[in-house]
Amino acid sequence: MKVIVDDKIPYIKGVIEKIVDEVVYLPGSAFTNELVLDADALVIRTRTICNEELLSGSKVKFIATATIGFDHIDTAYCKAAGISWQNAPGCNATSVAQYIMSVLILWQQYKAPSDMPISHFTIGIVGVGHVGSEIVSLANKMGLRVLQNDTPRADADGTKDFVSLKQIAAECDIITFHVPLIKEGKYKTYHLADAAFFDSLEKKPLIINTSRGSVIDTSVLKHAIIDEKISDAVLDVWENEPNIDLELLDKVWIGTPHIAGYSADGKANATRMSLHALCHFFNLGENFKIAPLSPVNADIFAASYNDALLQIYDPRRDSVSLKTHPKKFEYLRGNYPLRREKNAYTITIGNDIHTDK
Repeated sequence: MKVIVDDKIPYIKGVIEKIVDEVVYLPGSAFTNELVLDADALVIRTRTICNEELLSGSKVKFIATATIGFDHIDTAYCKAAGISWQNAPGCNATSVAQYIMSVLILWQQYKAPSDMPISHFTIGIVGVGHVGSEIVSLANKMGLRVLQNDTPRADADGTKDFVSLKQIAAECDIITFHVPLIKEGKYKTYHLADAAFFDSLEKKPLIINTSRGSVIDTSVLKHAIIDEKISDAVLDVWENEPNIDLELLDKVWIGTPHIAGYSADGKANATRMSLHALCHFFNLGENFKIAPLSPVNADIFAASYNDALLQIYDPRRDSVSLKTHPKKFEYLRGNYPLRREKNAYTITIGNDIHTDK
């Protein structure tokens, strides 16, 4: 059995070799039809476009993508060709929540009016799946007023927990996007935040996007910043990655190279889920263990819990790296340093010890 693996998937080398006979590692963008012809399975990320051009005539029967999103897989072609696939839903939800939490702490410290309590502000969460649900939880814990928008869930559940995108635009001080990229149909999210959306904003909100770049129209967002329709923008995802709009990068408050979900914990989850899916499909033994490396210093001392969380992860560091080296988007993403979540640390605030271990 032969499996071709994206060489940037962490914690997989030395593990998958114990499961299958032959493993070939390639850069995600280097997969070609000729190279996959005799492969039984692929383990990929978003940089490998799985369509007829890549898969036609191949032996491939299964694709595991170590990502939440799967818009890089032509699911209709795979179904017609008898190729099964599996994504990793929720694998990096807590990692993205860590990113958003740090952004919200920074916003509260440096951007929000200091004379207003956090409960005065409203956050709109667009897309309430695995990731969005984590954001709902942390926003509630912070004391923000929370509005949720998820049209597919609202239609399916018939619940009154969700509001319209129009209400989000009218009432929110912060709007954060956590939807999959859907290019057509009733639940289309391509350019969900378009000119009409930005024209309908009433409170000059902070805009955050950690979902997919094309959920927001780049040109419209630039004009919204210039025309002060929004107060700031935080972008982790971009249209046309890795060839991102450098003018937009210069204008956003925080801009990072698609790494919000790149905690070591999230990466380990994604790899683990991909290998479980591979083993399940081919009826292989699942005798493997995947665990991220421990941080060099697992003890955090801080004046406040929020300061401790920023010591653990501050997205401004990644933003400085990208803004200093904007042409190295893919390098910064592919060579991302170890980043652990708070459960890997012991946090001491004064004499009080906090641990989530």
